[in-house]
Amino acid sequence: MNNKFLGTGVALVTPFKVDLSIDHEALANIVNYNIDSGTEYLVICGTTGENVTLTKQEKKEVVATISKANNGRVPMVLGIGGNNTTQVIEEIKSTDLSKIDAILSVSPYYSKPTQEGVYQHFKAIAEVSPVDIILYNVPGRTSKNVEVETTLRLANDFKNVIAVKEAGNNMSQYLELIKNKPEDFLVISGDDDLALGVVLAGGAGVISVIGQGFPEAFSNMIRLGLKGNAKEAYKLHFKLMDVISYIFEENNPAGIKAVFEALKLCQDTVRLPLVPASNQLKQKIADFVNNF
Repeated sequence: MNNKFLGTGVALVTPFKVDLSIDHEALANIVNYNIDSGTEYLVICGTTGENVTLTKQEKKEVVATISKANNGRVPMVLGIGGNNTTQVIEEIKSTDLSKIDAILSVSPYYSKPTQEGVYQHFKAIAEVSPVDIILYNVPGRTSKNVEVETTLRLANDFKNVIAVKEAGNNMSQYLELIKNKPEDFLVISGDDDLALGVVLAGGAGVISVIGQGFPEAFSNMIRLGLKGNAKEAYKLHFKLMDVISYIFEENNPAGIKAVFEALKLCQDTVRLPLVPASNQLKQKIADFVNNF
């Protein structure tokens, strides 16, 4: 099993200044805050990192900042995905992946391919990627579920397809994957609210949004779950339940950036078409942070 990705990975935000430029100092501080507090690996330029609003140059700069701050302490995963297969392949080939341990690649959005189309898309990626691949199934954003059979077919056919980040909020699908997966294949939760249940059922861990705001509590919860200590793990889950709900109330990453604003780690600025959390939501989040 690929132990690099057991436990808690965090889908890092990209902090912005008021002028919408990247706040690299804040980004480095968030990386250090997470590593120092027990986060096991970092996920860069995913959905939560607002990757669709970053230029190619900005992505390079974000990777460089995180890589420098990390300094080889924990594994790093880079988001490279899309619905233009040729373009995804070109990005993989043209990106310096020398310090990247795996790519996280989302299933094709908007185009709504068949399951065979999804398989062929990831087959083409697997045949060129020099690093391991974590599939990313998030039907709420792509409008198309990657069925269990398709994920398992990819897992069995390609050695470098090592994991899936499931984010369909569908416990039945998690259980089907865990039950039928190859021994070394990792089922990673992409749903913060279900993560502990997934781990207790045999999942490998989580790629979390809220985990980066409360890395010590969240990563401890997942570690307890991996050890089968459900009672102690659920104590932490119950402490975090409200804020997990809050951060997804309006949009992601506005919610988690409101957490970071309350923690004084970065501003709550997001790029359009996203907007910052409402004042009402920010107050709820600030009250939670201040009383945690």
